[in-house]
Amino acid sequence: MIKTRRDFIKKAAFASVVPIILPSHLVTAKNKPSDRITVGFIGMGKKGKQHLRTFLSTQVQVVAVCDVDTTRRESALANVNKYYQQNPKKGTADCKAYNDFRELIARDDIDAVCICTPDHWHAYPAIAAIRSGKDVYCEKPLTHNVHEAITIIKEVSKHGGVFQTGSQQRSRPEFRVACELVRNGVIGKIDHIDCSFGSPAIACDLGEEAMEPGLDWDMWLGPAPMRPYNSILSPRGIHTYFPHWRLYKEFGGGMVCDWGAHHIDIAQWGLGMDDSGPVEVVPPKNPEAIQGAFLKYANGIKVNHHSVGYGVHFFGDQGEVKVNRGKFELILDGKKVAGYARGDRRASLDSQLVLAERNFLKDSM
Repeated sequence: MIKTRRDFIKKAAFASVVPIILPSHLVTAKNKPSDRITVGFIGMGKKGKQHLRTFLSTQVQVVAVCDVDTTRRESALANVNKYYQQNPKKGTADCKAYNDFRELIARDDIDAVCICTPDHWHAYPAIAAIRSGKDVYCEKPLTHNVHEAITIIKEVSKHGGVFQTGSQQRSRPEFRVACELVRNGVIGKIDHIDCSFGSPAIACDLGEEAMEPGLDWDMWLGPAPMRPYNSILSPRGIHTYFPHWRLYKEFGGGMVCDWGAHHIDIAQWGLGMDDSGPVEVVPPKNPEAIQGAFLKYANGIKVNHHSVGYGVHFFGDQGEVKVNRGKFELILDGKKVAGYARGDRRASLDSQLVLAERNFLKDSM
């Protein structure tokens, strides 16, 4: 039995994986092993609750929830079982709750896991799930550091299965249209891209507070350095906002790994680099600077980090495309030919996206 947090860190293997879809060989099989995929949830904070609501409405059975906070864990359990009591055709009200993700992953009746923990806890349950034969959905950013990401990639390649990391901006029409305009050459040859998001993480300097009752603080810290409890890292009880643990480098990557993970992904998409990436990462000249780093691609294009701007801003030799959530602009030869920002009463986002598609993407590839 592992008695202490340090024992756990010594003995725990990297782990994990999540699915919404069955592997192709099962989907095409005449006799599917099950008509309903069973899913376990690890991390029941704000994002975990959002995903739980979505999964409950699909053709899956949520059979387990896990959180180191007793209040959040029991609330999630009650919500799942109440849903199935009210919707018996969707599943059975026999969901189980766990404090330790390893107990959830040890169950051989779970097909997939959904991981919505703080960033420093992404890799361990993910790799464990992968090795146990489960599929995985894991929130962005994929991991807390590059080494963990490479380890997960190797584990998925070795064990197979389905692994998906989430970035919901890919599903928003303004980002799709923006990237299609860039990839179809509407603004000409791309010179550079500016991505605007906040600062990198800082070292945690929070003071000690009285411990939250019902919270397994050692387990919350997990692989991170030992430190006293502070409610900024793990808010008390049920919370309706995204906690600020991500601002501290022991647990997250600041806005660089929060909004940066979204916007840099869109830059990659627009460049058609999903199967590749930059060849060089260049930090700011001033080591104390919080912006000014850039990614350099093999074709010479740079993606620059700024703290202010338009989210993602593509610069071509014939025009520009600007995009953020609920905002979009297409500029050709210095003139805005389509665009919308929240509060614009003269148009709608949908109408401007349709305008851009109709006028500039009707022959797109």
